[in-house]
Amino acid sequence: MTLLAGPIPLSDESHSLALARRLAPHLRAGDTLLLSGQIGAGKSFFARALIRARIGNPDEEVPSPTFTLVQSYEAPGGEIWHCDLYRLSDPFELVELGLEEAMGRAICLIEWPDRMGEMAPPEALSLDFEARADGHRLTIRGPETWRARLEPVLG
Repeated sequence: MTLLAGPIPLSDESHSLALARRLAPHLRAGDTLLLSGQIGAGKSFFARALIRARIGNPDEEVPSPTFTLVQSYEAPGGEIWHCDLYRLSDPFELVELGLEEAMGRAICLIEWPDRMGEMAPPEALSLDFEARADGHRLTIRGPETWRARLEPVLG
């Protein structure tokens, strides 16, 4: 994967919220975002902000998929799947969840993508969140094909 941006400082939640709002309209059906980072690094906050922006409702209830593994949402331009794979014990469970099929037709936001093993799509955009004492940071990697799509998002 190619380094596309970062590290981007996210000194508080407002920066993460703004970035999620800028990215949301540039996503399309079949896009997969892999959200990595330690607990508390801002993965879930970013995913919720992106879902709310894509749906167009800042007050939309977006529960954590920690126990259900998957939450799905209807949004303009297609369905969004928010997945938390922290409790996944075997990558083959992804097939049972329907995630493999969803990655080809929905926008998929996947937390803890390391649990996917070799099932992570090579065309996915990887967002690596890092919690630091001076605020969070985000590094974005992915195929070169994402660079032009990210230009209006990252300025």
